[in-house]
Amino acid sequence: MGKIFIFSSTPAEREFLFNLAHERGIVYTSPTIEKAVSLLSSSSFDLAIVEIETAGRSPLPELLAKVPCLLLVGDREDRLKEAVRSYPSDRFVDYLLFTGKPEDQARAKRVLTIAHEYGRLKNDVEALSKSKASTEDKLRQVYAEIKSVGSALSEGLVKELEKRVALEARYIRTQKLNQQFENVLRKLYAATDVNNLLDTIPDIKEIVRAGSISLYLLEDNDTLGTYLKPLVWDQSYLTHSDFTRHVALLPSLDFASNVARSGTEIALADASGDPRFSSRYRRLSAPLRSLLCVPLKSISEIIGVIEVYNKVGTPAVFSAEDAQILRGLSEHIALAMTKLNLIQYDALTGLLRPDPFFEKVIQQVEQFSKRRKETGTFAMVMGDVDWFKHYNDRNGQEAGNRLLRDLAVTMKSAIREDDLLCRYGGEEFLFFLGSVNSIEEATLLTERIRKAVEDRFFEYQEFQPRRNLTMSFGVTLFPPEQIGLAPSKLSLKKITAEAELALAEAKGKRQAALGIVDSKRVYKNRVCAYVRDKAAVISKTSLLNTVSNKPATEKRRDPRFFTSTLCLCRENGGHRVFGTIDMSAGGARISSDMRIAKDRVLDLLIILGQKANPFRADVVHSEKASAQSAFYHTGIRFRDLTSADRQALQNYFSALGQKGSPLA
Repeated sequence: MGKIFIFSSTPAEREFLFNLAHERGIVYTSPTIEKAVSLLSSSSFDLAIVEIETAGRSPLPELLAKVPCLLLVGDREDRLKEAVRSYPSDRFVDYLLFTGKPEDQARAKRVLTIAHEYGRLKNDVEALSKSKASTEDKLRQVYAEIKSVGSALSEGLVKELEKRVALEARYIRTQKLNQQFENVLRKLYAATDVNNLLDTIPDIKEIVRAGSISLYLLEDNDTLGTYLKPLVWDQSYLTHSDFTRHVALLPSLDFASNVARSGTEIALADASGDPRFSSRYRRLSAPLRSLLCVPLKSISEIIGVIEVYNKVGTPAVFSAEDAQILRGLSEHIALAMTKLNLIQYDALTGLLRPDPFFEKVIQQVEQFSKRRKETGTFAMVMGDVDWFKHYNDRNGQEAGNRLLRDLAVTMKSAIREDDLLCRYGGEEFLFFLGSVNSIEEATLLTERIRKAVEDRFFEYQEFQPRRNLTMSFGVTLFPPEQIGLAPSKLSLKKITAEAELALAEAKGKRQAALGIVDSKRVYKNRVCAYVRDKAAVISKTSLLNTVSNKPATEKRRDPRFFTSTLCLCRENGGHRVFGTIDMSAGGARISSDMRIAKDRVLDLLIILGQKANPFRADVVHSEKASAQSAFYHTGIRFRDLTSADRQALQNYFSALGQKGSPLA
């Protein structure tokens, strides 16, 4: 890497960082700010490793800005992640966690490897950039010479010059390849979610000049065993319903499965006669001819496969150079996948996958039991998007993917801090609610999630059967005999099956199966519970009458925050005092002892933190909080918001976000 600078005021930490980095270059260490300033001012470094507490102290930020790669060191991962996010996205910044744990030491080595590779490539690109201009000038001169003397040259000499031009053109092609390679690496190392990572797939296909491309992740479950799940198949991003059509079981006779088992790449000029030509490849958009298939390895472990089909150009065969390029890119893709932890998290939504979800549930139940803190029980909730197939068929697969991502954000913000959420499959989501005292409490918490979805604006919701995007939920409690005991995955799946039965009740599937049709009863968009009676006869009952045919009176595009703050309304030369129930960047809901006329414009003073902020707002609706309540809930929409108003709201919500979650 070259020269590495380390600053740490702690001797033990300084020694650890020196031992970690000295094999990758010449290391300079500093225990004081004064020495650090002197070293950074007098010499240039390729990598700086600085403790987080000191990185922001003047004049270090100005001096560190000249170093291509920066690693922050500390013992709190949340502070380190927040500090890394504060740097510009085009700067290579990562962190090293100093805790002494083996997994953190292993991660530190991987981060240094990435920084080393980034620094090397950056130096190569800078060198190539300097030579690019002179190379293009030389090429123009060659063409000019050929044009001016072509008529006077013999045929043999002209051919010789043409060969020279071809070599020059090949050199420029190599330059372009290096630039494309660098662009892909930059995207990979800047990826913050799987969508950023998959954005590199078209670029990789172009680099190796392939007709199409697929990317797989190695997974396993009780039903299929170990298999390859395609994140991208035939250059298309897949939804859950498409995965099962294109999965490759690990023991099967299949190109991708063979590579995942053996760890050895496959390069074929004609794949059609190969016995590993499985039926999956007959579903490609173009008949399969040439193929190049490479494993994705994280250290020595195979975590996936990338394969390209049908070389474009002449000859229509993937070359040794193509294999070398794809092999190099596969290493960086594997590093990016490991960084994003796609083994634990769903690639589309960023939520937990089922197996890691159950493991975390087991851990959480065990922790409650060990601390003897849990006096209640736990609940499992399954949610399903109403009429999702209609949404997908009407608006397209990509719109369906965006909807699932938006729903994940909405539901995650509506649950409590210690609750867990996973994408269980397709449009189904599974929740774990800790510390609930009864089925009624669990159902009320689930109703909060259902309402958060119902009240959120989603793209194309107006084309849904009820002109709104909603979800249905089934709730069940852990059996009494399991309270205080560590559950197994098998017992958790049985509890999940109970939640699924309650979900079927909420969506009206049970009635449909029995041939019961009740035109007056509204199904879907409701919460139902799985209830055990004393005779162990299972019944399911809807605990909340949450659904009505009345259209929603208030739809907000922005996340809502539970907040009770004073709201003063100017009226007849004085002020009437209200209280907010929830707020968002676009409006609020307030509580009053009187109905407020719809479409009225209110002049308000809302207390945000320690300051009263003036707002103008339109009344959207005003109705009784409940049949028995003496209070009214009034929805208001802010109008004529200035940039200062928006900033004041954002600052207030940011402060709230540190204390509790928004109701999206």
